[in-house]
Amino acid sequence: MNSARLTVARSGLRVVLVPCEAESVAVGVFVESGSRHETAKTAGISHFIEHMLFKGTPTRKPIDITRAIEGRGGNFNAMTGEEATCYFAHLPDDYLGEAVDILSDMYLRATIPDDEFAREKQVVIEEIKMYADEPDAVAMENLQRNLFPKSMLGSPIAGSGKSLAPMTPGDLRRYVKSHYRADNTVVVVAGSFDPQKALALVERAFAPLKARQSRRAVARDAFGAVVPSVTARKDIHQAQLALGYRTFGIRDRRKYAATVLDAILGRGMSSRLFQEVREKRGLSYDIASRMQFFKDAGMFTVTAGLDVSKAKLALATVERELGKACDRKVSSAELARAKEFLVGNFRLSHEKVTSKLFFYGQTMLSFGRLLSPEEQVEGIKAVSAADVQAVARAVLRPSNRSISWVLPDGRRLEG
Repeated sequence: MNSARLTVARSGLRVVLVPCEAESVAVGVFVESGSRHETAKTAGISHFIEHMLFKGTPTRKPIDITRAIEGRGGNFNAMTGEEATCYFAHLPDDYLGEAVDILSDMYLRATIPDDEFAREKQVVIEEIKMYADEPDAVAMENLQRNLFPKSMLGSPIAGSGKSLAPMTPGDLRRYVKSHYRADNTVVVVAGSFDPQKALALVERAFAPLKARQSRRAVARDAFGAVVPSVTARKDIHQAQLALGYRTFGIRDRRKYAATVLDAILGRGMSSRLFQEVREKRGLSYDIASRMQFFKDAGMFTVTAGLDVSKAKLALATVERELGKACDRKVSSAELARAKEFLVGNFRLSHEKVTSKLFFYGQTMLSFGRLLSPEEQVEGIKAVSAADVQAVARAVLRPSNRSISWVLPDGRRLEG
């Protein structure tokens, strides 16, 4: 797999260069600013800022920003999560200079104009309403709040109408100044490019970015006791289940065994849950699990859409499969299949320029160092059957478990 090179500028800006064989280049700017860095008063501000950075700079109107990338056949987008926001562009390799110029202009000089601010606030509120209409999104949002009841990890990334309503353009500008700093930022370039030229472009474009004068000590988050259950009701036909367990963070070495456990239980059509719940019993059209890690915590979730009359039976079937993972070791054949699935999936995805971009950007923010693809693969390959059983017992503990239901109006759980 391709090697990556890390350069740290005097300001603290980290630049990761990942040259590889391709006909395109991707540039990503990752900032350690997400929903968990907010307060109840500022909930949703990171996501709102993500929207507003596309709304113009002193020299570019919003349409100039999008046309500059899309007009060359490129992709241009951004995303906000619990622990980071990313802005990225993917273009034919002739246009590296344009990508760096536009992203740095947005990142450093977004004006957040009043008229655009008012319109975009309404757009974000409509986005929140859209997710509120989706039962799977509601189930997961309520589950995450239950798993992290005293932490902003349990708060919706987009915030709420209540938290957004009093925000002003000045609030966003101050937040950008406080959080969008050199020591909080990673720039990744992946694809076909000359490394020396790319580094010079990035360092020159982001030279105005300053670091915080003094580092603040970061207090450990207080997550609170997991709330066992929550039920919401909507005008829907199916029941939506989200079952989850709070667990350890991404820097814990057990993450590799947890990832293998996830693959065995609910990744793909050959997984235990899919085979048992859908194929053998016909209790759900789709069922899947996910292991998600943050810096100092994580969550393992199982989600499914269910007929209300079969919901209790489906939940009991899921719990029985989770119990099996704790009670006995996985067979050598199933372990080998799971590891081969994960390694193959990782290798195939890593052929994409944008996959490389996100891998290095996210791991730099999570670990503070380059994590190589080889290290990731070897970590998976080293997992034993005993490791999987041990991590199942550590993760699937009743005290860390919560169930979130979204049920049709007027219906109770049956089955």
